[in-house]
Amino acid sequence: MTATAFDEVMGAEGVRLAYASVMKQLGKLESAEVRSRAEYLKSTYIDQGVTFDFAGEERAFPLDIMPRVLQAQEFAEVETGVAQRVKAIEAFLADVYSEGRVFRDRVIPRRVVTSSPHYHRSIAGIHWPNGVRCHVSGIDLVRDEQGQFRVLEDNVRVPSGVSYVITNRQAMVSALPEVVARHRIRPVEVYPLKLLAALRAAAPSGVSDPTVVVLTPGVYNSAYFEHALLARMMGVELVEGRDLVCHNGRVSIRTTQGLRPVHVIYRRVDDEFLDPAVFRADSMLGSAGLLIAARRGNVTIANAIGNGVADDKLVYTYMADLIRYYLAEEPILKQVDTWRLEDPAHREEVIDRLDELVVKPVDGSGGKGIVIGPAADRKKLEQLRATVLADPRGWIAQPVVQLSTVPTMINGEMRPRHVDLRPFAVNNGEKVYVLPGGLTRVALPEGELIVNSSQGGGSKDTWVLAKDGHRKKNRKKLKTIPMSLPLAALGEEESPQPRAQQQQQQQGRAGVAPC
Repeated sequence: MTATAFDEVMGAEGVRLAYASVMKQLGKLESAEVRSRAEYLKSTYIDQGVTFDFAGEERAFPLDIMPRVLQAQEFAEVETGVAQRVKAIEAFLADVYSEGRVFRDRVIPRRVVTSSPHYHRSIAGIHWPNGVRCHVSGIDLVRDEQGQFRVLEDNVRVPSGVSYVITNRQAMVSALPEVVARHRIRPVEVYPLKLLAALRAAAPSGVSDPTVVVLTPGVYNSAYFEHALLARMMGVELVEGRDLVCHNGRVSIRTTQGLRPVHVIYRRVDDEFLDPAVFRADSMLGSAGLLIAARRGNVTIANAIGNGVADDKLVYTYMADLIRYYLAEEPILKQVDTWRLEDPAHREEVIDRLDELVVKPVDGSGGKGIVIGPAADRKKLEQLRATVLADPRGWIAQPVVQLSTVPTMINGEMRPRHVDLRPFAVNNGEKVYVLPGGLTRVALPEGELIVNSSQGGGSKDTWVLAKDGHRKKNRKKLKTIPMSLPLAALGEEESPQPRAQQQQQQQGRAGVAPC
């Protein structure tokens, strides 16, 4: 790996403009004070129960004291690019579960879609109110060696992590009030209202005052904190499958006053566990009859069942063509170059270069199953080779991208660490709203390129500056700012439940955790 990662803070002429004021304000604090506030962040998250699952253990989600800062024009491209991508994915999903024009026009082979483990023929022909299937999307981005944002993967099943965006901002306001106060940062607190509005807009036809619920696998799920937070902030019920009753093609919720109709279900349960009458018969997380109710148009399930086909990393390789096909536009955000290992020519090119590339399972999430060739030993590469040859449809390969770096506090000192970005988009049927910033995940071990929390990563508060980003008028030109902090290398009670149900609640941990 010879390429140099893009340093988001330091450029050839010193501190980049986006970070100049932040560095100046932090520079006014003693190193011990910054370390003390970093510890405050950690203790705050422990007290509030802001946790994630790591190796079967619940830990406080690591939030770094140094924010990640993006200028207004930098994020403008991300906003338009993410919105464009969501619109194309919506059109693609609507097509493949109905007419299949994209197959007839040979934009993407039918077998690529129908062979995806997340393609469900059982939902073909279902009409989704207001034409929205991806009510919430999480599009993962990285910055390459030139600082250009590229799409790494799409998440339109049950994308998670937005709760950390909201709590990170609240925590940073408490930890660094004087720094936050000097910047005009676009707000993230409006997200729950945007989501609620989109869910209400997706209600079945004729329902003017819909009942919305959040469906969670339960308290043992690694993302339960997020489910509870969003339900509370939207002012809706948080329910489990056992709270719902499906009868005569309709869905109701059990209450102390009896059954009450439910019109929109924001589900945080994987497809296979949603309806035991259609999918997994042993599921204790969903409710039998949900799919019938959805097909009859009496309830909206958000996100839609079957969206996972668009998350398939093999489908990802066709996304640029799909944008051109459905939108008649050129992609605003580029992708990472990718080899389809099901293609004999691509496979032949890659199979002897596994030690140079990153190889990923097409249906993987949370960083699991990824092999970074240059960091793998011979035995692991030989095992990978055999696995790929046995199931080439299940794998893609990409060059090693040196993710950009941002200073991160490691053992009391600031060190460069690799980051990615997951912007969250909400589609209300009329407009795609992109949350300003999103979740910045950071790989904490030195040199590590996998940023997922399930692999030990942390996070940063992502600041998108409004206009010039500074509150002080007539500010002087900011030059390189020295810091006193060393930048060495910088640059409700639980009821007893059957063990099987607890295990099911943990289904797809990597897919529902902030990945």
